[in-house]
Amino acid sequence: MLSQSQFIFPNPSEVDSEGEGLICIGADLSPSTLYEAYTHGLFPWFSEGEPIYWWSPEPRCVINPNHYKPSKSLLRNMKKFNYKITINHAFETVIRSCSLPRAYANETWISEDIIQAYCQMFKYGYGYSIEVWENNKIVGGLYGINIGQGCFGESMFSTRTDVSKMAFYTLMLIGNENHLPWIDCQLVNEHLLSLGASTISRQDYLKSLQIVVNETPIDWKKYQDSVFSSKSIAENNALFIK
Repeated sequence: MLSQSQFIFPNPSEVDSEGEGLICIGADLSPSTLYEAYTHGLFPWFSEGEPIYWWSPEPRCVINPNHYKPSKSLLRNMKKFNYKITINHAFETVIRSCSLPRAYANETWISEDIIQAYCQMFKYGYGYSIEVWENNKIVGGLYGINIGQGCFGESMFSTRTDVSKMAFYTLMLIGNENHLPWIDCQLVNEHLLSLGASTISRQDYLKSLQIVVNETPIDWKKYQDSVFSSKSIAENNALFIK
């Protein structure tokens, strides 16, 4: 069980009336501090060597799992290549893979401090990962934070065509099966919008957040004890065949 955080985060609406998104600077990355931040609508985002910046963007980017529809090309690839998909089998491998330089950017915000902090959150039961495997090698996946029914996406990666989208589709199914009102995508971008994300006001997000973080948490164990086939998921639009 987490100890009480020594830090108290300000109300984003009160300290950022202009909606610039940066709420405060400092604190630490301990599990109790991260828990406090996420339950108050903030997340850390900073470059290595900088102080810790805490953000609560206006507007907020979210996706309703019930509204997500996989593309026909994604479904074709899931059936054609039939990857293995697991949940919470290799959290640290996924976050370290997400931290590697991308073709479009050499820098990453996922520093060693972030990796260690989120691995600690995972050990306390507040992290999740989805892994896509080709034979015995992880070729894509994503990770995030889960508190109550609040599901917060952090980052994803892929080394094969569409595999990060396969992990995303799996997350949407988990969200739909657990009746999550949204999955937090934090900052809006064109890629997320193409997947079905939308924006809501920060005020509406914060109101909803206080409800969902106090709901019964997702039962991750029922997912992590199974190994899923991308072909089966694509054919049935479900993790467990009904």
